[in-house]
Amino acid sequence: MQNRITRLFAQKSEQLLNVYFTAGFPSLNDTLPILQSLQRAGVDLVEIGMPYSDPVADGETIQQSNGRALSNGMSLKLLFEQLTDCRTGSSGLPPVTIPILLMGYINPVLQFGVEAFCQQCREVGIDGVILPDLPLDLYLTEYAPTFRKYGVLSIHLITPQTSEARIRLIDQASEGFIYMVSSASITGSVQGIDDPLQTAYFQRIQAMNLRQPRLIGFGINNHDTFQRACRYANGAIIGSAFIRHLEAEPVTASSIEEFVYMVRGQAILADAN
Repeated sequence: MQNRITRLFAQKSEQLLNVYFTAGFPSLNDTLPILQSLQRAGVDLVEIGMPYSDPVADGETIQQSNGRALSNGMSLKLLFEQLTDCRTGSSGLPPVTIPILLMGYINPVLQFGVEAFCQQCREVGIDGVILPDLPLDLYLTEYAPTFRKYGVLSIHLITPQTSEARIRLIDQASEGFIYMVSSASITGSVQGIDDPLQTAYFQRIQAMNLRQPRLIGFGINNHDTFQRACRYANGAIIGSAFIRHLEAEPVTASSIEEFVYMVRGQAILADAN
């Protein structure tokens, strides 16, 4: 079966919205309701954060959500249990049909066992994984055959400091899309993406005519930044702003839809509930 990420990008090439949230945050059992609400609101794909005690690429907002999720009792094993029926609808909720990625760090995956992790991903319907601290070379030599065996795509990151040769290598080795980090920073620390250096970086990558589609992350927090990212890539990833929304507002379908509509620049549906 064609991977849902690959199928998505074959069907849609612009204005893609990827929303990140941390599993087990704000409350332990919020994972599936948030996922369902994001699908209902019309996001194109979702990243679910695997809580970890030392999320080195993340800023204060996502770090705190990781700590709270762990305090709530979230674990990788429990996350797979929560997602067991998300694709079938047997939980009584509509089946989730949009692509799902797990985002986190390599240590919990190694502790779980790489093959067991990939097998669980296939069983519950995970389409891809983002592991920022997994070196590409190590992935290709050690883990790529296992990921491919279970149909799990590994998404790799580039930054303004990544050399052209390295970007070309990542483009050839990647499947799904390239995660284009907007600046040399951690999540949540960038207030926008309109710096001239960022624009030059976006234009440079755009001119490379890469094989893989690209989503821009870090610094996407509202409609304006989403639209700006979409000028230079196929879409954007929003994380810290959504985590702040989940902390400030009730975890309800209408609240989550309101957030997504704000990012999209859409009017709120009258029958949202």
